[in-house]
Amino acid sequence: MTTGVSQPLHTEPVGSLPRPAALQRAVLEAELGLVSAEALAEAQDAAVAETLQRMAETGSPILSDGEQRRASFATYFLDQGDASEGPVFAVFADGHHRVVPRLLRAPLRYRVWAADDVKKARALTDAPLKQAVISPSMLSLMVPESGLAGYTRAEFLDDVVTQCAEDIRRSFAAGASRVSIDFTEGRLALRTDLRAPWAGPSALAGFIDLVNRVLDELTPEQRAATGVHTCPGNDRDSAHSADVDYAKLIPELLQIEAGYFLVQAASEEDPQRVASLIGSQLGALDETGHLPHILLGVTDPTNPKLETPEEVRDQLVKASRFIPANLLGSTDDCGFSPYLIDDKPRHGSPDFARDVAFSKIAARVRGTALAAEVLGLTNETVGAS
Repeated sequence: MTTGVSQPLHTEPVGSLPRPAALQRAVLEAELGLVSAEALAEAQDAAVAETLQRMAETGSPILSDGEQRRASFATYFLDQGDASEGPVFAVFADGHHRVVPRLLRAPLRYRVWAADDVKKARALTDAPLKQAVISPSMLSLMVPESGLAGYTRAEFLDDVVTQCAEDIRRSFAAGASRVSIDFTEGRLALRTDLRAPWAGPSALAGFIDLVNRVLDELTPEQRAATGVHTCPGNDRDSAHSADVDYAKLIPELLQIEAGYFLVQAASEEDPQRVASLIGSQLGALDETGHLPHILLGVTDPTNPKLETPEEVRDQLVKASRFIPANLLGSTDDCGFSPYLIDDKPRHGSPDFARDVAFSKIAARVRGTALAAEVLGLTNETVGAS
């Protein structure tokens, strides 16, 4: 396999972090009309400022606002009147479920942009910033195959592509160094039971095509700095598709022409099997000339048990037997809290989960630096590859 010139190990977060209990309470009280919009904005501002400060203290070379201003990764772009509750999206291992928002009026138009969060964070820090954006595959579930009155499914998917690509471009223009697209639907699409009634092999192929259409809208430089994240879900410390074999997803996943991938691995029974599957697929991709970077998950956001830097180091060093070191990096298995209202039951409280998350990030950063030393690399100090 052609591996090119050696370069340092990159490390970055996926996206979300647990929101403080005070912020979750402010959101609920605002919905009930008990506090003003101004009071809610102050709580969001405080949470973002604290997030950026605490993440910087972990030594992370790239910061994120932890999606503190978002209700969820799936609905941040909508106004309240744009959508209603739609069909079940996923049933999690603990029995709870989440639904897909159903678009009520055409055409699809973003009312809020992820780039708006980048602008607000950029005013608070000069450090490189990471921004996560909604998955076009998640968006594609908002309108049924029959479309809406006067709005065909094809027209809707065209709008999904243009709106997602515009959000990415705006995020870079606002100062983001890296952007990642969520793809939690990837593994879930391989379900064959009724817990995800939209799922199946054809759904996965359609999702991948849609993501590639979005990436085609970007410049080569933007695409190189755009990643795709996959995991078996994380909500209330529970996953929705951890039992789906990664061997079915990895070959399909790497057909997405992204600059890099963020792949959950730490919470797998055998993390090195994930690295092996990816390494085998990279060998097949080598002939195409497109070899993406692979950021392996080295911390488990669903589990309050802290990983040590040495454990992170060892996982990455072992992974380098399958994934060339110049393509290897690290991340967290998933966003720590993709939905704002999340009591984090395995942790005991969202505030404790927040402390745990920053400790895990610090271990990831330090462990990645240790792995770089073992592999004879100098770990990077900036956010871009």
